[in-house]
Parts: sequence; C-alpha cells; structure tokens
Amino acid sequence: MSNNKETERAELHKTIWRIANDLRGSVDGWDFKTYVLGMLFYRFISENLISYLNEQERKAGDPEFDYACLSDADAEFGRAETVKEKGFYILPSDLFGNVRARARHDANLNETLSRVFTNIEGSANGAESEDDIKGLFDDLDVNSGKLGPTVAKRNEKLVKLLDAIGDLPLSNGGGFSHNTIDLFGDAYEYLMQMYASTAGKSGGEFYTPQEVSELLARITVVGKNEVNKVYDPACGSGSLLLNFDKVLGHDKVRQGFFGQEINLTTYNLCRINMFLHDVNYEKFDIAHGDTLTDPAHWDDEPFEAIVSNPPYSIKWDGDANPLLINDPRFSPAGVLAPKSKADLAFTMHILSWLAVNGTAAIVEYPGVLYRGGAEQKIRQYLIENNYVDAVIQLPPDLFFGTTIATCIIVLKKSKHDNATLFIDASSEFVRSGNKNKLTDANQQKILNAFIARKGIDHFARLVDNTVIAENGYNIAISSYVEQKNTRETVDIQVLNAEIARIVARQTELRMQIDTIVADLEGEQA
Repeated sequence: MSNNKETERAELHKTIWRIANDLRGSVDGWDFKTYVLGMLFYRFISENLISYLNEQERKAGDPEFDYACLSDADAEFGRAETVKEKGFYILPSDLFGNVRARARHDANLNETLSRVFTNIEGSANGAESEDDIKGLFDDLDVNSGKLGPTVAKRNEKLVKLLDAIGDLPLSNGGGFSHNTIDLFGDAYEYLMQMYASTAGKSGGEFYTPQEVSELLARITVVGKNEVNKVYDPACGSGSLLLNFDKVLGHDKVRQGFFGQEINLTTYNLCRINMFLHDVNYEKFDIAHGDTLTDPAHWDDEPFEAIVSNPPYSIKWDGDANPLLINDPRFSPAGVLAPKSKADLAFTMHILSWLAVNGTAAIVEYPGVLYRGGAEQKIRQYLIENNYVDAVIQLPPDLFFGTTIATCIIVLKKSKHDNATLFIDASSEFVRSGNKNKLTDANQQKILNAFIARKGIDHFARLVDNTVIAENGYNIAISSYVEQKNTRETVDIQVLNAEIARIVARQTELRMQIDTIVADLEGEQA
C-alpha cells in the first residue's frame, strides 16, 4: 500500500475513533457498535444502489440520470429487476443521503428510520435474497432508551450519528469504485477491532485479528489461485472468510462463502460485513444456529478451504445427547469430545466437511494438544489416519479478551507423507500498543516453513507419526521443537571470586558502620 493510501487510512481511523467516542455518551461502547456499524451499512447499500442504477441507466443512453433525485413513484419501475440483481431495493426518499438531509428538521426521525429499515428488509420478501436481508437492522434500535430518555434526545443523537457517518471520507468525491468498497470494508474492520479491544473477555468471541485471519487463509490456499467454496462453522463477524478475498482477489472463491454463527447479533454483523465487502447475496450463505448440534450446510459440504477460530473450551451436549455418537461427523473417532470442552468436536466437524483436496486451518486452545481422556483418543484417531498436517504455536496475547498463546491445527485428507510438521512461532511478533501483532514478515516466515515442510533449528520439525504415537499422541509443539538456549554460560571460578569480593566489601562496610556508631555513642556520653 502506498504511503498516500496509508495516510488516508490512518486519517480515516482517527476520524472513526473520534466519532465513536463523541457519539457514544451514555451508551455502552459494545452496545453502541450496532448503531455505528448499522448506520455505516445503511450508507453503503444506499450509495452502492445509486451507483449501480445510475450506471445501468447511463449505459442505456441517459447520461444525466440520477436515481437519488427521482420521485418514489417513478423509481418503482426498477424494483423487481434490482431486487433480483442486488437482493434489496431502496426508494429514493429512503436513501441515506436523502434521509440525512431532512433529519435535522424531522421531529419523527426515529419513526422515519424505523420505517426505512423495515422497507429495506421488506423489499426482499419473497425473493431469493430474503434470508440474507431479513433481520439485518434488528440490532439498530432507533427507539431504545439507551439513545436518550426522550424522543427528542434520541433523535438528536440519531442526527449526530447520520451526520458523522455521512461525513466519513469514503466515496471518493461521490463516486463508487473498488477503492470505495475497500474504504467501507476497512472502516468496518477498524470499528470491529476497536470495539473488540474495549469489550473485555467477549471481544475475542466475535473478532479474530486481521493478521491471524490472513495467515489462516494463506495456509489453506497454498499453491492455489482460486478455490471452490470456503467455510467457517463459527464465523463470528466473518473476518476469517472475507480474508480469502484479500488473499486470492475478488471473485476467486467460485461458489461462495459459507458460515454459521450461534450469536444472533454477531450473525447479523457477519451478513452486514459480507455486503460491505461487496459480496453479493447469492455468493454467501450465513446461517444462524448451533453448528455442533444443528449444522446448516449438510447440502453444501464438502468445502475446499475451511478456516475457523471456534470458542475455546465451551460446553456442549456431548454424550448427554445419545444421537451424537452416531453422527457421521463425530462417530469415526469412537468417542465424543468432553461435555465441558467442545474444542475437538469442532475439529471433527471440520474434518468431516473438508474436501479430499482441501485444507483446514483451525485456531485451537493449547490444552487440546496434550489433554488426556476422550481428547487423547480423538488425537489418536487424527494421527493414525494421517489427518494432521501441521501444528503451529502462535505468540501469546494476540487475541482480544485473552493473553493465552493459542495454536493452529492444519488438517488435510490427502498428504504426501506420514508425518506432522511442528512450527514454534511463539516469538514471531512485535508489540503494538497493549497487544502482540503478527507482522507481514512474521506471517511470511511461518508460511515459508509450512510450505518447505522440513526441519529448521529451534523453529520447525517434521515428526513421523510413529514417534507421536510413542509419545501418547501428545502434539504439543514444545515436545518436538527444541527451544533455543538463551542462557549465558557462567564461569564458576569468576562467579566465586565475585561473591568473595562482595562478602569482603560487606564486612568492611559493617566495620566502618560499627566505628561510626561507637564514635557517636562516645560523644553522647
């Protein structure tokens, strides 16, 4: 990225930070994110729609056409075709810019916005895009008491919010290009990161740092210029999935992005994120629900690339549900992950839905690498069937809400050897603010070792699976990659001489102190 673009990006981030803090007021930062992100989304789809319709009409021979200036009645002509193409429709009077222009003088602004959001979602009713649009504005409650104790106070806050989002320099002088989309997407990611950093423990539950997301995507597409379908069974806000666009390029995921998310608010944010990154409704299928007990994509698997950062060691039904041991996703291991630790249940689910020519990269809690009981038996199944391609130790303190040093397990069904690669990247970071960060150079070093698949002193080791079996199927990186000895060698004779010198000096000082004390006592006598 050029210095000019970096400067623009830094300025945009500063502006967003100021807006978020200026507008928040009595609304908790974590709650207020839905207002800022929701309004950003409203502006994006409005401007995106204007750009699309203007381009269509100008190509048809009307160079002066401006959709935003049409009457609602005249605009109805394009509804059906536009919904089919874009997935939604917004009448001119309901566009972000037009609502914003009237907002300061609209005593019923909250009702206006509520109606607009209902109309946008309703425009998809009966269309193929209905499930992708439904509920997108549910969390943007314009009548919430959190915005203010009275309608007037709430509307005052909503006016400020519309103005602040409208003033963000995102549209390159009113145009709408790929750079515009990049700016909207970047603004969204920055907001997500900002709110994650202030959300305490919950921050890491919906947001994976961009550099980790990028590393996972890069691992799963080594040697490929495009992939068929990508999947994340615990997709959060969708940042892992969307990094395939960054790594491969736009439209290089041929059949689209698939994911499932159990948290309703985060599920809505994920779908918003897809639109903001110019992934049209027919190219994503994000479902709401519990992936482990009610998976939504049976008819879409297998997937060529799977990335995931599942919640760490959460509870699940496990053997309390008699159906799960016969579930084809879990039954091959002959045992279920413990009810108190669902980590390897996600791993088994991912393996089951992985294509024969595919790769999965999963962020894992480190305990899954060495804990005994049912988890050891699942690891045994994975190693004996040669599904574990690599285990990568990440640095500590990368994720929001935890300082734990996580790891990545890479799964493949078609390997060229019967061994597992271990990479110790625990030192591959720089300190940035109050968190550690994987730089581009750190990522590249890990990726180079992953591709080379050979030993590197104190960094990587390729271990035959028979050795892992002899070690009780323990796949903790520290068991196989020798740490560099950073301790200085000490000359014991020099050390003893120094100790003797210190003791002699201590004795000398004590004698001097005793002499001074004796002199003082003599004077007092």
